[in-house]
Formats: sequence, C-alpha cells, structure tokens
Amino acid sequence: MCAVLPYFVVTYEARLFARPALARSAALLIAGLLATVAGLALFIVTVRLFILIGRGTIMPWDPTRKLVIAGPYRYVRNPMILGVLLVQAGEALAFASYGLALLALLFFVVNTVYFVFSEEPGLEKRFGAEYVEYKRNVPRWLPRLTPWQPG
Repeated sequence: MCAVLPYFVVTYEARLFARPALARSAALLIAGLLATVAGLALFIVTVRLFILIGRGTIMPWDPTRKLVIAGPYRYVRNPMILGVLLVQAGEALAFASYGLALLALLFFVVNTVYFVFSEEPGLEKRFGAEYVEYKRNVPRWLPRLTPWQPG
C-alpha cells in the first residue's frame, strides 16, 4: 500500500499525462516528504509498542495479548493506520498524484468499515470492559488534545 502499488500508480500517471513523476512544486515535494517521514515514524513506534507492551504483533495469527494504551494510543485508537495514511498522503503530495490521493481515501474508507464491523467488536470480546472504556474515551481517527489516562 505504501511502496509497490504507489510505484505503479505514479508510473502509470507519468506515462498517461506525460509529466514528471515528482511534483514540480518544491513546497509540495517538501511537505510530502515530511508527511511521509512522519507517517513512517508513527508506524514504527506503534509496531514497537505492539511488540513490547502488547506482547504480540500486527499479524492476525499473533495478536497482542495486552491492550496497548501507551504513546500515541493515548491520543487516538488507530495511530498505526494514521501512520500509513500519512505516508500515503505524503506520497500523493510528493508525486502530485490524484491516483495516490484516491488510494489513500480508499484505504481510509476500507479501514473505517473494517474497524467498525470487525476489529472493534473483536477487541471488545478480547479485552472486555477495558477496551470499552478506552473506546469511550479515545477517538478512532481524530486525536485528542490531551493524553487519556485510564482509571
């Protein structure tokens, strides 16, 4: 979602519209690179928290054993996906690509549907009242201004 598919989208757009692959605007290129690096950093931090605190991974066959409510998870319930979205938005800016922007939007919509109908009910079953309280206090996508403290 952040490397192979964007490569093909950018290559296709460059050929179709006969334009350079990178954005012509230095401001767009810099903003895109900053967003991409920030998104990658957020993704790495959240995966690390899954391993260290959650005692699991992002893989469905090795899920976390403990609910992770630390670091960026104190502000927003899905910082890992926000990291991926930041990478995708950064790539869309850096390459001035409507296709990559559309891909990021599609990724957001698919994940929202997945979280509402599958992931969140599964987390409620696995972690019970602890997750319900977390869900009640921490927003899904737009971060809180202050970190949430359980209890």
